[in-house]
Amino acid sequence: MKPELQDLPLIDNSGGHRFELTVNHSTAFMEYGDREGALALFHTEVPGQLEGQGVGTALVEKVLAEIERQQRQLIPLCPFVTSYLKRHPEWQRLVAPAYQRWFQPAPQP
Repeated sequence: MKPELQDLPLIDNSGGHRFELTVNHSTAFMEYGDREGALALFHTEVPGQLEGQGVGTALVEKVLAEIERQQRQLIPLCPFVTSYLKRHPEWQRLVAPAYQRWFQPAPQP
């Protein structure tokens, strides 16, 4: 995570079912919901003016840290989150068991 984003607070807007990260008066967010006893992450959105600045990555990292802090499991339904987890397998420990297979290597022929 870029140092300038590290100290920004992650807001849990539980009424809107989304985590929010505000940078320079613009808000990136990740929609979530409870499913199967875990926290399902549905969609991540970063405003155009924040794209390419590491804001999406910071949001994912802050959300994963919050899920871990709450001792919960996650269901990564958002393609951005799934892509992040594939690049950072150390976070796959949070993935609910039924979804772990998404991160297993493909069988070799």
